[in-house]
Order: sequence, then C-alpha cells, then structure tokens
Amino acid sequence: MKFKSPPKPAADAIDPRIMIRGIHLDLTPALRAAAVQKAERLLRHDGRLLRVRLDLELDASRAPEARFVAKGHLEIRGPDLIANEASDDAYRALDRLADKLDRMLRERTRERRDRRNNPRADAAWADGLPATG
Repeated sequence: MKFKSPPKPAADAIDPRIMIRGIHLDLTPALRAAAVQKAERLLRHDGRLLRVRLDLELDASRAPEARFVAKGHLEIRGPDLIANEASDDAYRALDRLADKLDRMLRERTRERRDRRNNPRADAAWADGLPATG
C-alpha cells in the first residue's frame, strides 16, 4: 500500500504562520505582498517563531504624519515580542516595523546566547563569601 505525500503548497501560497490584517483599511495586493515579504524575512531570521501577526491600521484621528500604524506581534517561546510604528505612508510604517522587530529578535537571541555561554556574575561573587553560621 502506497501512502500519498501531502500536496505541495502553490508557489504564491503564504506560510500558515503569517497573519496579515488591515484595520479600517483595505489591503491592496501590493501592500499585502510587501507585508508577506517582511514577515517571511522575520521567519527566516529565527526558526523558533510560532506566528507572525502584522496589523496595518488607518487611523484618521491621528496627525497626518502618523496616519498609518503598523503593529507587529511575534509569538515565540517565552514572552512575545510586540512593537508598533506610525508613519504617513503605509509602506514606510511597515518597513520600520519590520526593522524594529528584526532588531528585537537579534537582541533577544544575543541575550539568550550570552546567558548560556557566560557564567553568572552573581554566582562567581557568591563563591568568595565567607561561610555564615
């Protein structure tokens, strides 16, 4: 008995871990493609990401230079990473948000690596204390 392999996703299918929404805004195909590209860059950066959610919001009550708000939520083991960025252009807000999330991921990875590879400073200090009691 032969088992069938699962169907391969289409070339234009996006990763199921990517969620993109428009709030008070209809996402054009070009804007959606730009958001998917930024999200895939984040997924490539860290394989432990469970889900990437990007929200693009048009807030007419804000000043014109901050009308478009891009919000990002990265679900990862441990505390989630959340960021937002406002701009007068949706693409610029999305670019800045992706850069900010990328920077947060790199900082988190570096901190985890440093904690793993370096002995704790307070443990070394505690070894030099005299015994009490």
